[in-house]
Amino acid sequence: MRCPFCRHSDSRVVDSREVDEGQVIRRRRSCSSCGRRFTTVEEAVLAVVKRSGVTEPFSRDKVVRGVQRACQGRPVDEDALQQLAHKVEETIRSAGAAEIPSHEVGLAILGPLRELDEVAYLRFASVYRSFTSVEDFEKEIADLKEAIANRSEAGE
Repeated sequence: MRCPFCRHSDSRVVDSREVDEGQVIRRRRSCSSCGRRFTTVEEAVLAVVKRSGVTEPFSRDKVVRGVQRACQGRPVDEDALQQLAHKVEETIRSAGAAEIPSHEVGLAILGPLRELDEVAYLRFASVYRSFTSVEDFEKEIADLKEAIANRSEAGE
């Protein structure tokens, strides 16, 4: 890390702490050349491990793009999609892992999407869970109806 005072490229970490529930890391550093101290702030990187084994940084935009396809032609606005992506990121970060399998991202999307739009949920679930028959759709629709009925009985 380059020193902001003398521009020397070598510094050592004196203290490190997590802020904002682990989403940000503040590091107190000391320059090995001029001896001055400075603080750096880094956002904790959340990595997604794809099925192929490739690791890439988590992207809210990628979540939004994936859900947009499922919501095509549905009355879902951009703000709702951004809120969904935020919920998904919070869910994933709350697990506390630096790397998360892409499968877990999909699972984190299903819950909020189910609440947002049932048709979009079915579309997304059919691709995510690789539906292969009408029976797969029928089972998912039956589960969805049961969940709706349970919410009605609970007074939600």
